[in-house]
Formats: sequence, C-alpha cells, structure tokens
Amino acid sequence: MTSRHLNKLRAITAAAIALIALPMCLPASAQDAPAAPPAAETVAAPPDATVEQRLADLESYFGNVGVGGSGDSAWSSKVAGVPGPGHNGWMMTCAALVLFMTLPGLALFYGGLVRKKNVLSVLAQCLGCAGMVTVIWWAVGYSLVFGKSFTGTALEPFLGGTEFFFLKGVTSAPNTDYCYWISQNVFSMYQLMFAIITPALIIGAIAERMKFSAIMLFIFIWMFVIYMPMAHMIWGVTGLMNGVWNGAAKITAIDFAGGTVVHMTSGWSALILCIILGKRLGFGKEKMSPHSMVLCMVGTGMLWVGWYGFNAGSALAADGVSANAFMTTTLAAATAGFVWAIIEKLLKGQASILGMCSGIVAGLVVITPACGFVNADGAMIIGVAAAIVPYIFVMYVKKAVGYDDALDTFGVHAVGGTLGAILTGVLATSEVNGNLTDVNTYAATNGLAKIIAAGSGLLGQQLIAVGITLVISIVGTVIIAMIVKVTIGLRPTAEVETAGLDISEHGEEGYEH
Repeated sequence: MTSRHLNKLRAITAAAIALIALPMCLPASAQDAPAAPPAAETVAAPPDATVEQRLADLESYFGNVGVGGSGDSAWSSKVAGVPGPGHNGWMMTCAALVLFMTLPGLALFYGGLVRKKNVLSVLAQCLGCAGMVTVIWWAVGYSLVFGKSFTGTALEPFLGGTEFFFLKGVTSAPNTDYCYWISQNVFSMYQLMFAIITPALIIGAIAERMKFSAIMLFIFIWMFVIYMPMAHMIWGVTGLMNGVWNGAAKITAIDFAGGTVVHMTSGWSALILCIILGKRLGFGKEKMSPHSMVLCMVGTGMLWVGWYGFNAGSALAADGVSANAFMTTTLAAATAGFVWAIIEKLLKGQASILGMCSGIVAGLVVITPACGFVNADGAMIIGVAAAIVPYIFVMYVKKAVGYDDALDTFGVHAVGGTLGAILTGVLATSEVNGNLTDVNTYAATNGLAKIIAAGSGLLGQQLIAVGITLVISIVGTVIIAMIVKVTIGLRPTAEVETAGLDISEHGEEGYEH
C-alpha cells in the first residue's frame, strides 16, 4: 500500500472516530435534551431521472406522449413543460398555412367568382373577419373553447371556461390537456386560424348583396352562438361530443379537423342566411358569371396548399398520424377534382376550370373530418363521393329549389361537411390512428374504442353529431339574422347593389376602367 493510500485511510479513520466521540464531548444538558419532534410528513418529490428514464423521455417525444412516467414509477423529467422543437416548428408552420387559406386563398377564390364590381367587397369581408375574430379570440374565444374551469357546472359539455380570458397564462409551455409538445401560445394561434376561416366561408353564399356592417355584426354574434359551443363540444377536453379526448363524452363522435365544427356550421348557416337575405338583384335574369377564373384557380391552389396545415396539422404533432392525414388529404382532393371534370365532360361536353376547382375544394372539405382516421382506400372512396354528391347539389338541387347560394358555399361546404362526417363513421379505422383503440384511456372509458373494434356503432354517433350541428346552425342563424335585420338591416339599397359594393361601401374599385 502506498503512502498516499495510507494517508487517505488515516483521514477516514480519524473522521469516523470524531463522529463517534462527538456526543461524549457535548455538555450533559445537550446530551439529555429530548429529541426534536418529527417533521411533518411530506410527499417525496420524484427522484431525478436516470439515464434510462431520460431516454424514455426522448422516446416520448418521438411518440408524441407525455414524459416523466406516472404513479409510483414517476420521475422528475428534465423536459417536463418544455415544447418540442420539431413539433412546435411544424405547428407554427401549420398555423401560417391555415391563415394562408383565408388570406389570400379564400379571398382570391371567392373574389374571382364574383362580378368585378364586387371583388373588393369580398376581400374586405375576409380581412374584416380576420381582424374581428382575432380580437374575440384573444379576449374570450380561446378560453371558452379550450378552457375547462366550467367543469362540474351545467356549462361543462358546451363551453370551456374563463381561465384563459385575454390569453392569461397562455405561455410557451404546453397545455398538456391538448398536446404534450406544443407551446400553448402556438396552439392558441393555430386554433385562431380555424376560427377565422370558418365564418369567412359564409361570405360565399351571400356575396354581392349584404352590407359590410351587417356581415361583421352577424359574424360577431355567430362566433358566440354557434362556433364556440360547437368547437368546444367537438374538440374541448370536456366537450359533449369529443369521443377521442373526453372519457366522459356522452356522444362519442370523431371529427379530425372540422367537418362539423367548420364546414357544416358555416355551410348550413350560409344556406339559411342567403334565403333570409333574398336573391341578388337580377338573379335568374342577368348573367352573373365569375369575372376572373384566373383568380379563382390561384385561390384554389392556395387553399389546397394551406389545407395541409388544416388537416395534417390537426394531429398537433409531426408524427405518423399527421403523415397519414397529409396523404389522405392529397388523394381525396386530387381524385375529387378529376372526377368532377369527368362528370362535366360526360354530361356537358366540356371540363371547366370552375368545375375542377369546385371538385378539389369539395374533396378537401369531405376528407377534413376523416383525414386522420381513414387509410388510402378510404380517401379514394371519399374523393369520388366528394365529386358526385356536391355536384348534384350545385348543378341540380340549387336550380330546383331556387335559392341564391352565390358561390356554392352550401353545395360544397354544408353538403361536403355533412357527407364527410357520415363517411367518417363508415370508413374510420384504428389501423392508422391508435387513439381509436383502448390504448387511449379516454376512448376506452367512453366506449369509443369498443365500437371501433366492433366495426359498428360509430355511424350512429356521427349521425347524432350531425343532427346536433344542424339544429344549432339553423336555429342559431335564424335568430342572429333576425337580430341584425331588425337593428341595422341586412341589405344595401338597390342603387348601392346595382352600382357595386366596392365603390359604394369601400370607396375603391378593383380595376381601373
């Protein structure tokens, strides 16, 4: 043994002797003092993560699940409450893509379809909608949809809560009620983009004949009466119809990206509003062709690109479910556009740009509620159905009934959204989304996993959700439209409508003469 080792041994021995001798050196009063009372029991903090547990956290990131274990096996994760860079980056991109759908996608799509004297009015309505809805969302909208402070009250199934009013507490930390790896401020902005485009879709049905002020007031009330309750019921963690993420859901419906919340609500509201509003002056007597199919086609392309953020982004992660939604969105949109063109060629002798654009949008609408729940075969079936059924409503039902759905919002969005919700109940499969299995404790608790495994029962739940959406959209729109009509009026004067809304309401013209 070396002298260095001997010195270490001596030091250790001396320290041990000192510890043993310490009580003997204390005064008697100190030795005889009663022991201090035991400290109050506290819950031990989870131990620091081991290397294996830190690797498990990394695997959780790739699997888009929570970190830190649970119960007795929990550990103190170093990444708890930290957003994941890849998932967060993807969702910021998706939020921008969904905004791109409205500005400029929907604005150009609708703008190209109206007469040139009204093109700026459509752009103004889309811009006004984006601004006003953002203010509502910041103040109360996000909280009423995605909060949960109403838990235990009669409002719980229909609205979220007040805890996030004015985005209080909405920081870069994830809200794990909805996503483990996405900053809550990013999540809130992503959901804002859905809230913006949904009422903007209504503009297509009432284009060229409703006052700007009336549209803004209608949308303001519509957000509270229809959008927020529907969004919470379908997507909120305490929502009445959130079959995937609410274990106490009374109706176990599924809607991946907004067939009911977005397309059914806006489309059915659009039909009712255009009927109450009345037809455009000269409808059925004058030619009211689109003034620019070029703008319409450009807008369609922007909508298609932006829709990847809408559908694939609704996975709330850059994961396998998102990848599947990306694929099914592509297949359905392309198939529907092509089939619509074939139908036109067979029945009318020509395949029009308008027809192909309508088919593409219809395919995107119908696949929306199903994109994260169906496989490639299901997407192809949806693509074909999305061309045939909306085509019938756009080309035949509208003429037979006689309503003036100016830009076919009802024929594409209401019919397409309803069709998509129903087909989701037929074509959904747990093979592409594990959240439909009993691995997801919510789906296991509320019975969704059981009916998916049995292969029957989901369609019934979807039909109930469709029925509730219809009632809320139709009844709510009638009430709101009547309020606006009585207070400020819905339509401009005949002179204003004849001259065009651009120059009369906005003091500008889209094109120089």
